[in-house]
Amino acid sequence: MSSADGPLVVGVDSSTQSTKALVVDAATGAVVASGQAPHTVSAGQGRESDPEQWWTALCEALRQCGDAAHRASAVSVGGQQHGLVTLDAAGRPVRPALLWNDVRSAPQARRLIDEMGGPKAWSERVGSVPGASFTVTKWAWLAEHEPDAVRATAAVRLPHDYLTQRLTGDGTTDRGDASGTGWWASATESYDDHILARVGLDPALLPRVVRPGEVAGTVHSSGELPFSKGTLVAAGTGDNAAAALGLGLQPGTPVLSLGTSGTVYAVSRHRPADPTGTVAGFADARGDWLPLACTLNCTLAVDRVAALLGLDREAVEPGGDITLLPYLDGERTPDLPNASGLLHGLRHDTTGGQLLQAAYDGAVHALLGALDLVLDADADLSVPLLLIGGGARGTAWQQTVRRLSGRAVQVPEARELVALGAAAQAAGLLTGEDPAAVARRWGTAQGPVLDPVEQDAAALARISGVLSDAAPLLDRGPR
Repeated sequence: MSSADGPLVVGVDSSTQSTKALVVDAATGAVVASGQAPHTVSAGQGRESDPEQWWTALCEALRQCGDAAHRASAVSVGGQQHGLVTLDAAGRPVRPALLWNDVRSAPQARRLIDEMGGPKAWSERVGSVPGASFTVTKWAWLAEHEPDAVRATAAVRLPHDYLTQRLTGDGTTDRGDASGTGWWASATESYDDHILARVGLDPALLPRVVRPGEVAGTVHSSGELPFSKGTLVAAGTGDNAAAALGLGLQPGTPVLSLGTSGTVYAVSRHRPADPTGTVAGFADARGDWLPLACTLNCTLAVDRVAALLGLDREAVEPGGDITLLPYLDGERTPDLPNASGLLHGLRHDTTGGQLLQAAYDGAVHALLGALDLVLDADADLSVPLLLIGGGARGTAWQQTVRRLSGRAVQVPEARELVALGAAAQAAGLLTGEDPAAVARRWGTAQGPVLDPVEQDAAALARISGVLSDAAPLLDRGPR
């Protein structure tokens, strides 16, 4: 921690597992104080969390920041995307939130795609083809399975919206997070009345979309929080859009994020529309676009394989022709929500370390397969791939990405990029700057560059072949 040269701002990262808060010097980007508190998530196919836990965790994380949080002039919340938060007339959760990795709405997703004219119609209208992660499918699932909860709902929010509303008292969101709902149309940059009518959702239940650079409100009551009343609150955004801000991302620079989920994305000036559904055509938090592909199984799945083998996560070994598709939670890319893990090519001489390496390969394969679709056609392929997230500093992850991509890899030294991006957004309210320019001034993307190595085309082809042959079995799911 360090002393501050300029005004202080707070950036929040409310993720699947915990809430983190950073108090940041708006002048230099130095982290002055930090705090973190955990959440609980239900197990199994249904993944749910109590939004009240997010608020309690935020209060605790800010408490750990001490007096620095009290001196902050602005705050912004970055949060996990897609989650469905239903509130009653008093603003209390009707039921636990359905999280992004809850795949129970896969049948509703497929039905909605058909009812609205197919994948191409969705991509042209919304920018994305909805899968089980998208909020619109979760609302459709809730209406079908828990109609009493739907009738009790007076407001629908995303996770970051919920926390922002607790801060300001007003229902707001931003274009970045709204673009992951499935009911915000990228073609018009507004809520789509036809889609809302199809799923029976009154648009009056939705939050106001705050424009980039606009103040969402002020802290309406100090209450449980260390903030002074009147502290500025920025619009906030989804976690990937916040991380893009935190990196000060320029168009054409690819990002691969290794967390509970894996993502590849890049900022683009062009509105994306991928009818295959591989790339989600998200908006960013600034006014550009953030084409993105996401997998459900990344570091958590590989760590689970390591635990099953009784190995340290770095104990990989080369060799062998084994393929492991670590789809332990179903999968989003490829779109196989009912899938489970699949192992092919096991031999007497296969080692545990080779099995573990195969899990890394399987997790990275899908992300790299989507990278060409994420990048604009004229993107400079010599630009290093930015590697971020919890797995980015793991040697096995770094080497697997280098070997399968054939690209140079840069690992930013800055940590907590979602919270830093939220802090940059908060700082932009004070200085009038573009938040990405704030982050570039802070130097958040600086870090060592790992030289490219020859691409392991044989491994990529082997994994693609197994996936193609096994897709019908994976789509059917475990019996």
